Amino acid sequence: MDWMRNYILFHHKRHPRELGAKDLEAYLNHLVAVRRVSASTHSQVLNAIVFLYRDVLELDLGWMEKLERAKRNQPLPVVLTVEEVRKVRGCI
Repeated sequence: MDWMRNYILFHHKRHPRELGAKDLEAYLNHLVAVRRVSASTHSQVLNAIVFLYRDVLELDLGWMEKLERAKRNQPLPVVLTVEEVRKVRGCI
């Protein structure tokens, strides 16, 4: 997905030079709260936009204090314990 373009469109086509850390926080928080992106996608977007500011525009965003991070899903267990198998078998 073209995160740079979406970031600019989210801010009504304002140039990234006119936007700052608070604007980036708003976009990233929108991705978490509204679009419900995964934690890996959230990190990818953050890194892409930080790259834009740091390496392309040569601007410092500063620290983003109110940044919401996407939560990683808890992995499901691959193997059941003996006690868990007994409980499952007891339900059948």
